[in-house]
Amino acid sequence: MSMPEREFAPGDGPAAKVSVSLRAGNIRAVRERVGARGFSAYVDAAVERQIERDLLEEALQENEAASGPIPQSLRDEAAALFHRVKSAPELQEEDE
Repeated sequence: MSMPEREFAPGDGPAAKVSVSLRAGNIRAVRERVGARGFSAYVDAAVERQIERDLLEEALQENEAASGPIPQSLRDEAAALFHRVKSAPELQEEDE
């Protein structure tokens, strides 16, 4: 790993050019969404979100190893709360 990569946390630091291989369908889908000029920013944001998800999953696994699995009743309660919040009227998009 080069020195600049070790000096910055995910999401920080200057942009650096790298070569990656992506499937043609993914390339087309990104270009259709953001155009050629927004491609790098879109991929960078996607990588950052994946790193955040990976770190969260690792933290959840460590917590479960230390404290045991989350009881199903709490999982059900969290799912119900999420559903209520997600369907709150103030969060619904209005038809234009």
